[in-house]
Amino acid sequence: MCIFEPFVADEYIERLVWRTPGGGSRGGPEAFDPKRLLEEFVNHIQELQIMDERIQRKVEKLEQQCQKEAKEFAKKVQELQKSNQVAFQHFQELDEHISYVATKVCHLGDQLEGVNTPRQRAVEAQKLMKYFNEFLDGELKSDVFTNSEKVNILPNVNWPIYLNTAQGSKYHDLECQLIQEFTSAQRRGEISRMREVAAVLLHFKGYSHCVDVYIKQCQEGAYLRNDIFEDAAILCQRVNKQVGDIFSNPETVLAKLIQNVFEIKLQSFVKDQLEECRKSDAEQYLKNLYDLYTRTTNLSSKLMEFNLGTDKQTFLSKLIKSIFISYLENYIEVETGYLKSRSAMILQRYYDSKNHQKRSIGTGGIQDLKERIRQRTNLPLGPSIDTHGETFLSQEVVVNLLQETKQAFERCHRLSDPSDLPRNAFRIFTILVEFLCIEHIDYALETGLAGIPSSDSRNANLYFLDVVQQANTIFHLFDKQFNDHLMPLISSSPKLSECLQKKKEIIEQMEMKLDTGIDRTLNCMIGQMKHILTAEQKKTDFKPEDENNVLIQYTNACVKVCAYVRKQVEKIKNSMDGKNVDTVLMELGVRFHRLIYEHLQQYSYSCMGGMLAICDVAEYRKCAKDFKIPLVLHLFDTLHALCNLLVVAPDNLKQVCSGEQLANLDKNILHSFVQLRADYRSARLARHFS
Repeated sequence: MCIFEPFVADEYIERLVWRTPGGGSRGGPEAFDPKRLLEEFVNHIQELQIMDERIQRKVEKLEQQCQKEAKEFAKKVQELQKSNQVAFQHFQELDEHISYVATKVCHLGDQLEGVNTPRQRAVEAQKLMKYFNEFLDGELKSDVFTNSEKVNILPNVNWPIYLNTAQGSKYHDLECQLIQEFTSAQRRGEISRMREVAAVLLHFKGYSHCVDVYIKQCQEGAYLRNDIFEDAAILCQRVNKQVGDIFSNPETVLAKLIQNVFEIKLQSFVKDQLEECRKSDAEQYLKNLYDLYTRTTNLSSKLMEFNLGTDKQTFLSKLIKSIFISYLENYIEVETGYLKSRSAMILQRYYDSKNHQKRSIGTGGIQDLKERIRQRTNLPLGPSIDTHGETFLSQEVVVNLLQETKQAFERCHRLSDPSDLPRNAFRIFTILVEFLCIEHIDYALETGLAGIPSSDSRNANLYFLDVVQQANTIFHLFDKQFNDHLMPLISSSPKLSECLQKKKEIIEQMEMKLDTGIDRTLNCMIGQMKHILTAEQKKTDFKPEDENNVLIQYTNACVKVCAYVRKQVEKIKNSMDGKNVDTVLMELGVRFHRLIYEHLQQYSYSCMGGMLAICDVAEYRKCAKDFKIPLVLHLFDTLHALCNLLVVAPDNLKQVCSGEQLANLDKNILHSFVQLRADYRSARLARHFS
């Protein structure tokens, strides 16, 4: 099949031009010839017009032919419709005739049955009278009495009534004989014979014994695998296919089999699996209980496919409850006890690996008072602790705690009664909060706060940002488990608001300590910068002895401060996420600006010293760009403009002060910078600035 590309006029003309000699550009192999190109266009247009007329005539001819064929096709369809109507009429007549014949046949069959049925009943009554006469005389010669395979020759007769009435001693013998025959037939696998005997036994008192025998024998050799639940499912499926062909009440027999399996086989198996570890190994006990209960409920779900009577859901639920009720009554006590001991062991093992003895974090009036004073004054109350850079936060510990709690939530969901589920889930959640949030995260924050040095310390290890980073990561994991595993268990109960409130309190408590630690860490950073400036900045930097022989672009103090600041900015970006990064960088940038501003106020500047100060501030401003905070960059832009007052000619001071960046500043600020000039006291400068 040929596929035509869409026609594009511009491309078509372009190809035509390039094929025409003299149609290229002047730089081509042939000179450009417009007349020749025009002539080619005219000829080509004429050819296209002729082609268009030819195609149009062909189209009109095809349209006429199409219309003619459409009329012929419509005529042919009408003729076929008429033929179809005639055929349909013949089919209706044939159907009516068949219905008439069938009615006659049915009527004839009813008449024959009406004649045959009374005759058949009379014959059976004659046989029955003969058997009773023989039975009353005591001479049992007929096969119906002597051959066990003939005892159900009249299955619709209520044999027990007649036997009890006529000769009670024969009742028990015949019943035992029938049960024995049923047992033998089951062993031989003769379903039809089992059905015949069961139909006769239905009127005997021992019918239930027949069902018991059937249930007992069908379980022989059924439990050959290691998986008793799979064996039970296969057994019930096999019996379900068979029981309807044997008994008149198959749903009752199948239900009795299932009850027997649950109350004898499964209950014994569950007891053996749980009792041996119930007191010695809580972890294995909980795992076994969860596994056995899950597999039992899964088996129950498979059995729901069978017909077990009207309320099979309640029937199966009662069977499961009868097996596990003694274990589920105190399940949550075992769960919470194990979770507490396991969580405590995980934490203790971690601190032991660090050779760390946990400090007791005091509570009460004095501790609360210290905390409020520390938050308001930022004073490090109590001795500072050297943690050697250890955060005392472990993602491995957190994963282990969350994994244990996740398994507890899963067991709680499966093993708790629906009415107790929210309350039990809340108890597990409080244990997670206690050990993860309080004993691990909160302890690490307290230790980290105590490990932050004072702002005047030199070469301090500001590792609290590492604590912040790890605490944020851990809390994200905690929040994910809260949403994924706890929320579905409490979403429609009053415990939801209680859990959300507890989570909110934990978040606020941690955020308060994180804010305090970050604030004190920023103070330490500023203190470190101040130490660098104090140690490296010399008065001669901004008032050199030889004004004409200054080769450096910016001072050594500036280089070291900028290197330190860039390192801290990178650390903050790596330690936090989202808006927290911008918030902390803004605060650091503002304090950084205030430090440099106050630092510059301490010196007197010659003309060349002012140029060096401008170079330093330009480098500080370049460093401030790494913050990517508009406010911080604006502050350093303004500071850079202020430094221009140190070098501008006296005659231009007023013009510079009224510029865009300095016009809105307080006049006292402008004056304070002008006063830093070494030539400020000259009458000429004072006159120009006043």
